[in-house]
Amino acid sequence: MSGIEKLLRKNIIDLVPYSSARDEYSGEDGVFLDANENPFYTGVNRYPDPLQHKVKVRIGQHKNLHHEQIFLGNGSDEGIDLLIRAFCEPGEDNIISIKPTYGMYKVCADINHVDFREVLLSADYQLDKEKLMQAADNKSKLLFLCSPNNPTSNSFFRDDIVFLLENFEGLVVLDEAYIDFSQQESLLPVLKDYPNLVILQTLSKAWGMAGVRMGMVFAARDIIRSLSKIKYPYNINKLTQQYVLERLNTSSEKDQWVKQILSERERMRARLSKLSCIDEILPSDANFLMLRFNSAKKVFKYLMDQKIIVRDRSKIPLCEGCLRITIGLKNENNMLIRALEMYRSE
Repeated sequence: MSGIEKLLRKNIIDLVPYSSARDEYSGEDGVFLDANENPFYTGVNRYPDPLQHKVKVRIGQHKNLHHEQIFLGNGSDEGIDLLIRAFCEPGEDNIISIKPTYGMYKVCADINHVDFREVLLSADYQLDKEKLMQAADNKSKLLFLCSPNNPTSNSFFRDDIVFLLENFEGLVVLDEAYIDFSQQESLLPVLKDYPNLVILQTLSKAWGMAGVRMGMVFAARDIIRSLSKIKYPYNINKLTQQYVLERLNTSSEKDQWVKQILSERERMRARLSKLSCIDEILPSDANFLMLRFNSAKKVFKYLMDQKIIVRDRSKIPLCEGCLRITIGLKNENNMLIRALEMYRSE
């Protein structure tokens, strides 16, 4: 039994997956009388490729990975949910993670009736790797990390992540949703060195495709096969696959967007640092800033009244008094700056 099979739930190992018509014949030419589809052409009258082969090959070219190391889901949330369903026995196993971080890890764990153990970040928002290891036991199947982290906006020390990869006995799931905006490099190049490493990335942020809902999971082939085994047959629709293939040809535009967002992020930091209503601007490796205000709830309501929508994170541990502000277009950022200048004068 392989290392991954030791972590998988037994019923998943024994599962006979659903076989769709497009699994049995993947060609594009032929007389298709097998799937009870409407024969009249609409552009979407045929079922989509259940394994998204063309999209995976294209993404693999971008990421320098084999397409069999890629799983595509309906947003990163599908990948998160499937990892829990594949590896965690409800009511028995547990998941280790950090606090504060992306909330869907815990929501998915709760839905699947899996114990979720949170370890508070250090005062400077870094991993406490010793406490993370102390929280784990022989029932700990997954360790979720988000770097750069949401909402704290910082990247974790690479050595700490490597330490956990080498010492945690389950899968280490590293969410790199904001990696395009980070000074720290992705761990994708070392994926081959760590069979227990799973990396999540997304097309929602740098690529500007939040509306199409496509998340990417990169991992060893046996992990990807396990996720593909239990996913719904046609989880990525045909329109999404077509659109993503087109947009993947525009990587230069994506790179330019990232450059502009980073430039705006630093301009915003410089302008906002002069405002007396702001106590602290946290270091950011993401496409947003976390700002600590001396009266966050009042500022949040004030901005809402100006129809400037930000995210109140002031109730989250270590984020007391903080608002999370996405970097927008230059004119949108200027509207925020002017509003906060007016709030200061008021």
